[in-house]
Amino acid sequence: MRAIDNVARNKAVVRKLYEECFNQENLTLLDELIAPDFIGSKGELGPREFAATVASVQTGFPGVQFRIEDLFGEGDRIAVRWTFNAAHGGPFAGVPPSNVQVSQQGNVIYQLRDGRITRAWLQLDRLGVLQQIGVMPPSFAAPRPAAVAA
Repeated sequence: MRAIDNVARNKAVVRKLYEECFNQENLTLLDELIAPDFIGSKGELGPREFAATVASVQTGFPGVQFRIEDLFGEGDRIAVRWTFNAAHGGPFAGVPPSNVQVSQQGNVIYQLRDGRITRAWLQLDRLGVLQQIGVMPPSFAAPRPAAVAA
């Protein structure tokens, strides 16, 4: 298979993960999309642990919808930048529901082999979510030092 065809196939796998699995809450697709030897950014292993992570987000933010902002790749890696919007309507990370509308952005690099995701490296704005649901105070700028008179 040509490298460009492989990248296109891998992009389709990642798009399916977001559009059909996450947004339509069809976690049964994970066995098709996630390799048995998958390793996640928090050390999750295999499709079952990946599913548990997804389910915790869906429990804390019922009806969560991910919007793919960017999707590109090279070789066996696909990068995606996404935004999600949802109300914090269920428990999440030990925090009871606040019913506040939340927006979060994230970046993930996925590694694929034979049409399945084997690795994921995730960076997201967890602090921003905690601030939006009232667990952490809003960020503030540190006071600037007074100007020194010459």
